[in-house]
Amino acid sequence: MMRPTAYFMPLCLCLSLLLCGACAGPSGGAAAQAPQAPQTYRENVALTGQIAVHYQQNGEQQHMSGNYNWLQQDSKTSVTLSSPLGQTVAQIEVTPQAATLTQAGQAPRSAPNVDRLTTEVLGWPLPVSGLRHWLQGRATGADGQPFVASPQHDSVYTADGWHLRYVWGDQHAAFKRIELERSVPAQAADVSLRITVAEAH
Repeated sequence: MMRPTAYFMPLCLCLSLLLCGACAGPSGGAAAQAPQAPQTYRENVALTGQIAVHYQQNGEQQHMSGNYNWLQQDSKTSVTLSSPLGQTVAQIEVTPQAATLTQAGQAPRSAPNVDRLTTEVLGWPLPVSGLRHWLQGRATGADGQPFVASPQHDSVYTADGWHLRYVWGDQHAAFKRIELERSVPAQAADVSLRITVAEAH
């Protein structure tokens, strides 16, 4: 952290600077601390955080929470879901050819569509292909227009039926959480996810 350095200056100049600072008021400090839009999209990124899911299964409300690790490299995505105690729940790998989901003690299962695969195995959809962009504050709206999350534009509906809402924390340079909701009337199955986002170290 930089230390302030004292400068000697004429009294009239000091008074002038003080008056200017008073005119600026508290808005100057607030502007300096205002949250910013996400940085440039990156094809290769490692993220981590917590995930909470509410969904319907066999007509009953279900809830799941835990942690995730996200590794995105070019066109391949690897996701590890774990319990709050750190036990691996599922590992998902997605390539342009297929999605594969592996659970402990079970044979891997593959399918062309990761949403369908996670729904069949986990009971709820994890939209990995969309999250490649959404986790970095990027999306394509239902109107086909590009969307970049910012404190002023924090929500969007996607073409595949998801409603995304980005949440910023005080004095944070980027959003800290994404809230996702999707309604599937034909299946009478609503699902909502809350995902915190941080750089993996």
